This record gives sequence, structure tokens and C-alpha cells, in this order.
Amino acid sequence: MEIRLAADLQKDSIVDGPGIRTVIWTQGCPHNCFGCHNPSTHDFNGGALVDIDYIKSEIDDLVYQDGITFSGGDPMCQSAACYEIAKYARDLGLNIWCYTGYTFEQLIELGKKKQSIMDFLSVIDVLVDGKFMMEFKSLDCKYRGSTNQRLIDVRKSLLNGEVSLLEENTSVIHFKKSSHLYV
Repeated sequence: MEIRLAADLQKDSIVDGPGIRTVIWTQGCPHNCFGCHNPSTHDFNGGALVDIDYIKSEIDDLVYQDGITFSGGDPMCQSAACYEIAKYARDLGLNIWCYTGYTFEQLIELGKKKQSIMDFLSVIDVLVDGKFMMEFKSLDCKYRGSTNQRLIDVRKSLLNGEVSLLEENTSVIHFKKSSHLYV
């Protein structure tokens, strides 16, 4: 199976979720948000096709990383490949974050027709959902660019059948692979 990436894996990110993370930049996005920080990832024919086994081998070689973040582009547009990679990373003890321009509610609806979206959601710890909206841009938002975007506890949301925001659940985020606590 292949995935279309916008760039090589970005190791040691400290802005795409808590801790030290590796970011997988997917290529292709239907949202074309005005003011997007990464417009070069919008073209579905851009970037390069990469075998997911290569990505898995890169994940095997990671050291001092707390998690994997899927960004782009919109990873949900390649949900089957992202699911396989995310499932592999979770099995290694890494936590999974994903940025998408879709809302959680839209993804649940799309998932009724495309099982790979539900599969991918099932292995995501935190979903940052919603389009970037310039009129709501804020430098005070933690891990997101505009105040309309939400940090969603995906497991709790799927279990309860309603969106559960991370801020409402806990002021501390703890991930099993790391001994770090993130406030």
C-alpha cells in the first residue's frame, strides 16, 4: 500500500501536539482554507508516493519521540494508508494525533460510507478538527491555528457517541510511552 506525502517525515516537532513528535505530512486537501500555513499540500497530484512499509521502517528507527502526528494536506483523504501506519505506531506505544479540516461530526457521516475513516478514527488519540479560519486565527490556541478548531478525545467521543473535548476532560495529558506529563 502507498501513501502520497508532501515531505519526508519531520522528526522532533514540538508544535504538532504534546512532547516530541514525528509528523507525517500527507499530500492532498479539498478544503483550501484561506491562510493555510501549508498550501503546497493541497494538490492531490503533488508530493510523492511512498510505500507504507518504508514509513513503518522509519517509525522503527525513531528515538525519543512521544508520538506521531498526521497533518497535511488532510490525512482523512488517505484514511486507509494512515490507519495502517497509525495502528503500527500505536502498537509500538506511540500516541496518535491527527489534524483534519473535517469536523468530527462530518467524519462520522463520511465513515458510514467509507469504513477506513472509522478505522483510522479508532486509533487516533486526539483529533484537531475543523478548517483553519482566518477570522478566528489566534496565537493563544494550544496546538491549533484558529479558535473554531477543537482538540477532541477521540476514544471517549466514539465511546459516548458525542464530542468530548480534551480541555473538558483533563488539564494533564499523560501518554504511556513517555514518563512526561504535559500540561
